[in-house]
Amino acid sequence: MRESPSSAIELEAVTLRYPHGVTALDHVSLSIAAGERVCVLGANGSGKSTLALACCGLLAPDEGSVSLVGHACCVDGQVDLAAYREARRELGLVFQNPDDQIVTTVVAEDVAFGPENLGVAPDEIGRRVERELHRVALQELADADPSRLSGGQKQRVAIAGALAMRPRVLVFDEPGALLDMRGRRSIMAVMGKLAAEGVAVVHVTHFMDEALAADRVVVMDHGRIALMGTPEEVFASVDGLRGLGLERPFAARLSDRLRDRGLDVPWTCDEAELERAVAHAAQPAHGEHTDDARTDGAPASSDVPGKAPTQGASTESVVSVRNVSYAYGTADDGRRGRKALDGVSLEVPAGSTLAIVGQTGSGKSTLLRLVCALEAPDAGEVVVAGVPTARKRDRRRLHGRIGLVMQRPERQLFAQTVREDVSFGPRNLGLPADEVARRCDEALALVGLSGKADASPFELSGGQQRLCAIAGILAMRPRLLVLDEPMAGLDPRGRAELMRILASVREGGATIVQVTHSMDDAARCDRVVVLDRSHVIMAGRPREVFAARHGQELRDVGLGMPRSLEVARSLEGAGVPCLGEPLGIDELADAIARACGKGTA
Repeated sequence: MRESPSSAIELEAVTLRYPHGVTALDHVSLSIAAGERVCVLGANGSGKSTLALACCGLLAPDEGSVSLVGHACCVDGQVDLAAYREARRELGLVFQNPDDQIVTTVVAEDVAFGPENLGVAPDEIGRRVERELHRVALQELADADPSRLSGGQKQRVAIAGALAMRPRVLVFDEPGALLDMRGRRSIMAVMGKLAAEGVAVVHVTHFMDEALAADRVVVMDHGRIALMGTPEEVFASVDGLRGLGLERPFAARLSDRLRDRGLDVPWTCDEAELERAVAHAAQPAHGEHTDDARTDGAPASSDVPGKAPTQGASTESVVSVRNVSYAYGTADDGRRGRKALDGVSLEVPAGSTLAIVGQTGSGKSTLLRLVCALEAPDAGEVVVAGVPTARKRDRRRLHGRIGLVMQRPERQLFAQTVREDVSFGPRNLGLPADEVARRCDEALALVGLSGKADASPFELSGGQQRLCAIAGILAMRPRLLVLDEPMAGLDPRGRAELMRILASVREGGATIVQVTHSMDDAARCDRVVVLDRSHVIMAGRPREVFAARHGQELRDVGLGMPRSLEVARSLEGAGVPCLGEPLGIDELADAIARACGKGTA
């Protein structure tokens, strides 16, 4: 194969098959230059992660040729192991799940692990560790045990470890899935600096807006490259993206909605360009707004404090957390160590939906463990469905009444068939065989896996594995469903499917509590609780929490606002008046249409 002098990665007609006949890559050809930033998109199971592993030398193809940082690692399917070993010294990968690459019990030692194996001098290793921990804002946790960190903090440890090796190619596989908004922006900035320094960056993501920063976008489908080009070229292919289960960036979707409402604005992925066009369209309409245009940001009537929750939720609390504190580890004097929660209180009305948000390490996952009665608080009281959780025997009474969907629910799978896996929970509740079978069938139908009942769960795609694990929880008919980052790592189609499933569960009378880093997901819930550094700093309905007066405070704690509100504030700064506080893209489009004299669609 012929290689460009500046080429960092060369794949030529690469085919890679997994056991059981699954073709993960099918005649893929791709060249990535030094200093180029390439974003890889695609639905779950499309081959993105396999492509990432091939690009960083962790998987060799069955057919085709691979050259990595100047080393001919595979030629016409013939693998050169020595060439792969040499190339890997200059290749880095940040896995989708940080637990897959953290190997020590001290953060600083984990970051040093890679450079040590490369034979870097000790003094230089120390400088690299200090620099990279500072770059990912973990310098204060240098001596911490990674196993005690949050998922997002672990991800930053993994990123620091990869950066410390000074690679010529760095592959990021969904690095922002478990990070808050500030964390994702920080990693995006790191990618930009690396590319400017000549590092080839390959970025796998499900966040469409992140792809706009790339030089080139590659869209995978069933192991093949379906679309490739600049971000603008790829996102202009509306039908192509829709057929692949993907969506377009926020600005492109908003411009579509505004054009549907009769506004003369261009189709664009560029938010600044759309903002200028909207400001121009709004000029003739200034002063013509009707009395119903909201100018004060007041909550809509259904969101006024004191009114009953919407959609049939009662005022009876299914969860009461009262002045709860909890700490991990043990200090030298015998007392508990770092506090994960400190004086936290909240109420969750039966039949409602609650979003818990907060920056990485704020205590969200710890709070979920206490709500699920997996542990008891050090101080304060947690009462779930009328049962105090302080005593272990009382916590056992709640088994089967609470369903927990973990950050990586697919890791809960263990049985030989999907049906056996989903039936495990209801069978352990002591239900009759016919009832177990009925619940299993209903849960599989709800998640769309009825046709996979006899398949191995390990042969499903990543998204299907997650749905299978969720079906196993739903088959137990929990009255309280608790989810830790349920949307992380799902493609747009998968997120829409999970939202449909949760809506159906909620309609059945269940109470839903979820941790999320997405302010847009939080805005769809009845209530929002904001954690920061182990404390509750805000709680209320979405229109209360995300009111304009809280915008800076939320940004200060690394969260920000729902995207529609961020865009509304930016447009008002550009001279578009009376947009109010829209919590969704259609609400924003209606507000802009009114401001431009087009009324509501």
